[in-house]
Amino acid sequence: MTPQQLAEACAEAMWGEDKASQGLGMEIVEVGPGKATIAMTIDERMVNGHGICHGGYIFTLADSAFAFACNSWNQSTVASHCAVSFLRPARLGERLTATAVERYREGRSGITDVTVSNETGETVAEFRGNSRTIAGTLVDV
Repeated sequence: MTPQQLAEACAEAMWGEDKASQGLGMEIVEVGPGKATIAMTIDERMVNGHGICHGGYIFTLADSAFAFACNSWNQSTVASHCAVSFLRPARLGERLTATAVERYREGRSGITDVTVSNETGETVAEFRGNSRTIAGTLVDV
């Protein structure tokens, strides 16, 4: 199995159990070794009292992309720390795309950066996640 095939198999296995991402209408756009792109359209239940997307939904989108990128090597991996900077508001009806790229992976630790952008390519948020591998795999190889 190539690294790309492994990443795709891991994503398929995770997606089948990821009720949170599915429930928010997220879609896997692309996965690869150490990277993932996930998209989501902002709907009325995601808008806060200011008429913009609640930051928690933007964080969740970024976190999902982070998870698919981190788990692309078939080692069960979870977040140990995450931080997000919100740079511009997202609005009802906008389609957001979170692109995760692994920056560092050694031993059981990793760092992955995620850029969340809107349909016009403007950056909405920047997310950095620290990951930690745990026991287990996603697929049998």
